[in-house]
Amino acid sequence: MNKEMQTGQIKKCFVFLKKILISVKNGERFESASIDWILHHKTMAIVLFVLFIAFIAANGISGILALLFLLSIVLFVLGFIKPSVVKMNSRKKVVKYIGSSLLTLFILITAVSTGNSAVNNNAGSTIVYNQTKNQSKDAGAKPQAQDQTVSNNPNDTSNPEAGANNENQSIGLEANKTDNAQATNQQTSSGPDTSTPLYAVSSVTDGDTLKVNINGTVQTVRLIGMDTPETVDPRKPVQCFGKEASNKAKELLSGKKIRIETDPTQGELDKYGRRLSYIYTEDGIFYNKYMIEQGYAHEYTYEIPYKYQAEFKAAQKSAQENQRGFWSPTSCNGNTTQSATVSSSNPTPSPSQPSSPQPATPAPATSTTGKYYTSSFHTSKYYYPASCDEWQTLNKSYLKSFDSLGALLAAYPSRTLSPQCQ
Repeated sequence: MNKEMQTGQIKKCFVFLKKILISVKNGERFESASIDWILHHKTMAIVLFVLFIAFIAANGISGILALLFLLSIVLFVLGFIKPSVVKMNSRKKVVKYIGSSLLTLFILITAVSTGNSAVNNNAGSTIVYNQTKNQSKDAGAKPQAQDQTVSNNPNDTSNPEAGANNENQSIGLEANKTDNAQATNQQTSSGPDTSTPLYAVSSVTDGDTLKVNINGTVQTVRLIGMDTPETVDPRKPVQCFGKEASNKAKELLSGKKIRIETDPTQGELDKYGRRLSYIYTEDGIFYNKYMIEQGYAHEYTYEIPYKYQAEFKAAQKSAQENQRGFWSPTSCNGNTTQSATVSSSNPTPSPSQPSSPQPATPAPATSTTGKYYTSSFHTSKYYYPASCDEWQTLNKSYLKSFDSLGALLAAYPSRTLSPQCQ
């Protein structure tokens, strides 16, 4: 029913226009025909008036000028055909008055359109500038103060109970990590934001831990995504290449100033109250990545993937392939869990008798025969002899067993003896 009424109204409009043209042709006055139509079609007249007001509201000044311009064209055409329709007695007056109005409206429409284009271009430039500015700020975001609550997501290797249990937790969480975490891992460092403050290094504990004076308070900082051989743990001997890593850290950081970057995926503090961070030296070295890339540190993921995980893994692969630092067969051959005294006693191959790199063979808790276990999951780093009960905590879906240590290392040459089994 509504559609039929609308169709009828549209037909009435066309009839009205037809009457106007007929009245003009017959010499009748335009306004009399219009008034006659309005008196007999009040509803349609109101509808047209409302549409006219809506058109003005929606299109603003440009719409009003455009509508006046169109009406002027209609009046000009009608007046030129029959001047008396527009209450003029000659075509010259039609051209003079209505023609000049057309010209004026055309100039005004052009000016308004040009002004709108300029405003839109400026607005677009402002939006692009603000987006670029925000992206620049995000790329080197200043560390924000967070609640000083101890995080349940530490990046830690010094805890003696962190070995096999941490590995098993990593397997479970890694297997169920979300697409968002994977996307985060693909980020690469764009360098430090030079607008962030510099903090003085108070002391260097070892290769992955230091003390920093932050706003007058000395805080212990544990570096994210890396793990250097132990040198200060009283429960363990100094590990292979630990002193070299510690000395390199002191060379780069002692008495220097650094910039700090936090990672929302890792939290503010670990469970020991240490601040979790990436650091950059004053001259722009990304310290965490540098130590891995030069063979002073292993890439280390604690449970949840971190921001630069993919970049750090690539750095470790580069160090391993180029036999830098503890990856060299003349130093630790990648096995940093052996003591520094054992590694230093290994003779350096002479140039006349070069030796090819051999799989890491740290001193096991038992003989090299018998059952040995490891996990096939891609983040696993350790193997376990049968005499060490820790292997029983491994995820059964990834558990691999071997009849000898040699067979295990042939399949997984980068595996080292779990600290829990030493």
